[in-house]
Amino acid sequence: MRGPGKRLVEPSRLAARDVLAEAVAGMLQRPGRSVLTALGTVLGVGTFVAILGLTATTSSQIDARFNLLTATEVTVEDIARDQDEFADPAFPADADARVERLGGVEDAGVYWPVRLPPGTAVRSAPVGDGAGGERTEVVAASPGALRAAAPTLAQGRLYDAFTSGSGQPVAVLGRSVAARLGITTLETRPAVFIGDEPFTVAGIIDDVKRRPDVLMSATVPRTTAEKLWGPPQQGDAKMLITTATGAARQIAREAPVALRPDHPEYLRAIPPPDPRTLRAGVTGDLDQLFLLLAAICLVIGAVGIANTTLVAVLERTGEIGLRRALGARGRHITVQFLTESGALGAVGGLVGTALGVSTVIGVALVRHWTPVMHTGTVAAAPAVGLVTGVVAGLYPAWRASRIQPAEALRR
Repeated sequence: MRGPGKRLVEPSRLAARDVLAEAVAGMLQRPGRSVLTALGTVLGVGTFVAILGLTATTSSQIDARFNLLTATEVTVEDIARDQDEFADPAFPADADARVERLGGVEDAGVYWPVRLPPGTAVRSAPVGDGAGGERTEVVAASPGALRAAAPTLAQGRLYDAFTSGSGQPVAVLGRSVAARLGITTLETRPAVFIGDEPFTVAGIIDDVKRRPDVLMSATVPRTTAEKLWGPPQQGDAKMLITTATGAARQIAREAPVALRPDHPEYLRAIPPPDPRTLRAGVTGDLDQLFLLLAAICLVIGAVGIANTTLVAVLERTGEIGLRRALGARGRHITVQFLTESGALGAVGGLVGTALGVSTVIGVALVRHWTPVMHTGTVAAAPAVGLVTGVVAGLYPAWRASRIQPAEALRR
């Protein structure tokens, strides 16, 4: 109760405006240290925004490439032996022509790895130790299979249907195979020797869009391989088919019947996967990996803020003691330091967001991509910086609130 002549002492209060003013004054008291402290959050939030933006941008590029390549590719496998152990190889001699007559097919061809006799090597001279030859795979492929791989030639050309049909000894080398064999130019009409058989090098492949194993192989015509080393063993031969966009699944259903109308079950056509499933899987993997990296950067930024705020508490012990002696409560000190650390985090978040967005736009321009940024990411990034700063300041603020006025003023 209030006695006569006595006045009730009102509890001290700390207005929001005063808290913000003290936080700004605390940051500006040592601007250099404040900048370095905020730098951790800038890097963390900037990395967070840049990684999510680049993930979205690269995912859109993956979608585009998937639509152009994987969604237009069908592989047909020989499973005749699984159905009948006495069955002949499933692919007929005119397999390419049969499939290419289907509507929507662009290129199609049969290929298989040639099983060479033991000790047979690929050399650039008729005699020698075959250095590098044991590591070189020989692939038999029809002209359609080579075209379906979508190669980019460094030199020369691919063999055509006439060359293949007449069984001529020509070969197309991957760039790594040509380099190992010391073949740098086709102007001298070089040849390679597979065992004792000479093959004129018709072309050197620099890159492919499909079947990258071609770059590590010496590819020869299908008919030439059959004449020298016999037909493929059961299950070795496959057919690669490229189609127009949207026709792949239809071709996968029609190809076995076109190739073997008598026994379509001898062949298994593998259509492209559902693009939505693949896109979700790729995007999910990228998001998980990059979000982990962004979280690590944010933790580093939070540790920097916590360390600097704790040092500020130790340096300002006298100031804290004076405030407590003048009536400030522990929670007021806590709010003050949390506001300072949160302000540092928020400023770092804003700057980091700007840098992250600029990074995504810059990378997209350099790579000639379309930048993709989710609105939620840009909107949430400054808040992430604010929360990081507040969380980082929890322990230093609690420690500041525990300082006793008498002990602080004696220092």
